[in-house]
Amino acid sequence: MPLFEYKAVAPSGETVQGTMEAASLDMVVLKLQEAGNIPLQARESGSGVFSLGNLRFGRRGMNSREVGEFTQQISTLLGAGLPLDRSLQVLLELSENERVNRTVVEIRDRVREGGSLSDALEEQHGAFNRLFVNMVRAGEVGGTLDVTLARLTDYLERSRDLKDSVISALIYPILLLVLAAGSLILLLVYVIPQFTPIFEELGGDLPFITKVVLGAGSILQNFWWAIILLTVVAVMQFKRVLADAEKRFAWDQRVLAMRWIGDLVAKMETARLTRTLGTLLTNGVPLLSALSIARNVISNTVLRKDVNDAAREVKTGGGLARNLAKGERFPRLALQMISVGEETGKLDAMLMKVSDTYDLEVRNTIDRLLAIFTPVVTLLLAVLIGTIVLSVLVAILSINDLVG
Repeated sequence: MPLFEYKAVAPSGETVQGTMEAASLDMVVLKLQEAGNIPLQARESGSGVFSLGNLRFGRRGMNSREVGEFTQQISTLLGAGLPLDRSLQVLLELSENERVNRTVVEIRDRVREGGSLSDALEEQHGAFNRLFVNMVRAGEVGGTLDVTLARLTDYLERSRDLKDSVISALIYPILLLVLAAGSLILLLVYVIPQFTPIFEELGGDLPFITKVVLGAGSILQNFWWAIILLTVVAVMQFKRVLADAEKRFAWDQRVLAMRWIGDLVAKMETARLTRTLGTLLTNGVPLLSALSIARNVISNTVLRKDVNDAAREVKTGGGLARNLAKGERFPRLALQMISVGEETGKLDAMLMKVSDTYDLEVRNTIDRLLAIFTPVVTLLLAVLIGTIVLSVLVAILSINDLVG
């Protein structure tokens, strides 16, 4: 049987490590758990197949995936009965990165001085956002820190899954666009100019379509730097315009008004809002405080304003669904489900169902858009390449007619 190396936390709280012969990696984990240990790391011949504590921090701090890993690991250790400071010490021992060590040491020392975990996380220069810190604080007050961190882990995983699914879905069309643009540039800059000396030598007036294609190739050859410069300036100008609050609001309104894009944006924002709000309410955060935190996850300023307006009305005793409906921008199904949750007293559970529903809706909408986008781009590329080839053939035929 293969030999496995392992690290685990013993019932006494000490970190233990050693080797074990087992039929599989899962068997190693099972044996460690049966012995009352918490498996932290197990591997065969240096392969990191199972790892609870392999913290990886980026050069400039923790990214969303690393925050999720940290949350899951500390939740697992606390759920197993380890004290908070000992759990942090275990994570510190498992880290091989100096930045990780400094961060965990700061959190551990703050906790050992008598501070709360939420305060320690809040002092980490924005590594943990307001939502994260407030949920941890609510868990500390309610005495359910391990459960809270488990819910946070689920929240972070779902948020990351939605983001990853969108990015994955866009990889193919972006690659297709890059290849299409590269093919056109290659034709215009390298292939077509090869015919220019031939046309000049034969003489004659070239067809209009040929002149256009040759002109486009000449511009790309001689003024490529100007095209790049204008593109950079345009992007910077666009960012500067969006930095203005009124112009950003107007742009977001236009985005929501787009037939397909607006629907997709509304569904994505609804999934984010309801998932965040539902997670906060489940953790015991009051509705008004939860709204104040959850609205920050909305990137569209128009929808964020609708949430702000709804929060003011809720403060005076109004219902959440009814006031969100006033803006007429959030999906009707989501508002109906939220209304049912308010009537039955299960708003937190209903909000989580809404987020699940619109996570699926977002994926389906993206699939439908890509089903249309891909053949359209392919057809457009074929038309453009065909036009370029046709312009050369027409020029050659017209010159031959003149010579003949």
